[in-house]
Amino acid sequence: MKIGIIGMGKMGEAVAQGLAKYGVEATLRGSTRTEESAADVRERLGMACTTNNAEAAQGAEIVLLCVKPHQAERVLREIAPVITADQLLLSICASITTRQLAEWSGDKATVIRAMPNTPCLIGEGMTVFSAGTGVRPQHLEAAERIFGPLGRTAVVEESLMDGVTGLSGCGPAYVYLIIESLSEAGVKIGLSRETATLLAAQTLAGASRMVLERGVHPAALKDEVTTPAGCTIDGLMALEEGKLRVTLIKGVLAATERSKSLRNNA
Repeated sequence: MKIGIIGMGKMGEAVAQGLAKYGVEATLRGSTRTEESAADVRERLGMACTTNNAEAAQGAEIVLLCVKPHQAERVLREIAPVITADQLLLSICASITTRQLAEWSGDKATVIRAMPNTPCLIGEGMTVFSAGTGVRPQHLEAAERIFGPLGRTAVVEESLMDGVTGLSGCGPAYVYLIIESLSEAGVKIGLSRETATLLAAQTLAGASRMVLERGVHPAALKDEVTTPAGCTIDGLMALEEGKLRVTLIKGVLAATERSKSLRNNA
């Protein structure tokens, strides 16, 4: 599988490193803005990298677009002359629709939108796909071959992709803030920073695994921890008084609206 990664930024690099780490057989060629950064990618990742976007895309079976939304149109029009009908254009650009991607790239390649998140780097990512016009099962299978080894995947209607961006795309940052806050609480009660962070991070990791593996509603799992007149209910009451639940919901909604606005400004 030949993959051209257009834009070797944080997520482009996370995908490249994840593919290598988890044994996905692929020939990678990337592109970046400066020769200095291209040389850095070649040295650190051991893959071909150029400053010429069209060169990275030409001849690839899959063109993986990893640029910022405001750069997408310029880059796609730049590589459009080398895009062919037998290529899959797989974009991780937030906000940009499959219709825009197809139009800017010359209406030749099959287009799939993907929204991964940074835990793909350690094989614990969440990637969501939405299919453009003409996408067949084999195209989604190809996208799955890239992102499946990097975590879990799902497919949704394109109208839901802004919400996906707000929830799982931006979600790791929310979780890091929660871990940081719990760690601060641990320090406050006398734990070392190292121990407090370990307790907070592993508690979230374990609780998340319980949800995924048991398939039980989070509320039911919460009730298992909450014994009558115990410590947990007091902690939950304090969190409810602080409006943690509604604050997290508002965070996802705000990021979703920002995703929509990026499309209008692209």
